[in-house]
Amino acid sequence: MKKISLLILLIFNLTLLPIFAQNTSFPQGSAQGTTQMNQNIRGVQVPNVAVQITQPQNGQEVAFSVRLLILLTILTLAPSILILATCFLRFSIVLDFIKRALSLQQVPPTAVLNGIALFMTIFAMWPTFNSIYSNAYKPMADGQIGIEEAYTQAEAPIREFMFVQMQDNDSYIRMFMSMAKLDKPEKPADVPTYVLIPAYILHELTAAFKIGVILYIPFIIIDMVTASILMAMGMMMLPPVQISMPFKLILFVLVDGWGLLTNGLFNSIIK
Repeated sequence: MKKISLLILLIFNLTLLPIFAQNTSFPQGSAQGTTQMNQNIRGVQVPNVAVQITQPQNGQEVAFSVRLLILLTILTLAPSILILATCFLRFSIVLDFIKRALSLQQVPPTAVLNGIALFMTIFAMWPTFNSIYSNAYKPMADGQIGIEEAYTQAEAPIREFMFVQMQDNDSYIRMFMSMAKLDKPEKPADVPTYVLIPAYILHELTAAFKIGVILYIPFIIIDMVTASILMAMGMMMLPPVQISMPFKLILFVLVDGWGLLTNGLFNSIIK
């Protein structure tokens, strides 16, 4: 056993040690490498951002800080303003109603419907947005008016749009004016904006639900007819919605449902 161990040790010394003792340089003819970086290559320059907070020295600096805070608050609430103070609310609710009426679960996705409602809103309210840009944003960007006047100029087209939508039904305005214990307005300018916006939201919800119910009725009739036929045939275990969905889709496509729906929504907005 001792002789075998000596023999293994001798073989290790004769075979492996010369390998470790060899030169570790690159083989003859191989490319030469370097660990030095090219001096012409520069790293990415990261700017230094510093925030400095100082005490205001006069009333103008205080007023500027307050105006900046109000502007940032408005920008934070911009998505809510876009959703609730425009016709986006009506469009999105009606599109969701038509999706449920067709018994569609995943097609089209909710994100697609919201995108359609968004671009339809931009199309329908483009004159309003253009008026805001021309009378409020551009003069303020050019330094011709201040933030307060720009807010007033931007508020006027939105208020006019909401008043036009509620010209046939001002019950919500009267309700909120009564809740705020304000006098009955004699003209639209007497209605504060904080009263006008919630009244407009309730009006849009009511209008959207009315349109949705009207759209729902024809598809409910198809479901009822399909269910009656299945019960008469003794197929009570077969879901009627599964059978009626293709017929509802065929009817919706044949009558150009998307075109009629879009035309009706725009006619309900553009007076």
